[in-house]
Amino acid sequence: MTPKMSGLSMIGAMVTCRWTARRIQQYLDADPSARLSAAEVARLEAHLSECERCTTLAHEFRVMRGALGRWAAASPPDPAAVQRLRTLVDTLGTKDAT
Repeated sequence: MTPKMSGLSMIGAMVTCRWTARRIQQYLDADPSARLSAAEVARLEAHLSECERCTTLAHEFRVMRGALGRWAAASPPDPAAVQRLRTLVDTLGTKDAT
């Protein structure tokens, strides 16, 4: 957003920022079950090209996703903990069946 916006332009930019913020994760994930339409992608990308705040938000999401991916790859689950969890789930499932 430019610093010399009129009141109406600023309101329009804020609405677009809210619209973008609600869709940014969907856009970055490219989840096939929750795809944005081509028009939504075009609108979002146009806004990102103009809005520093939303571009920063998109960058922060990308950094977080990358860090979580590296953490998950570096920290496989403890096999004993997985087995305890499976046993608990099986036990709960058996109780629900009776």
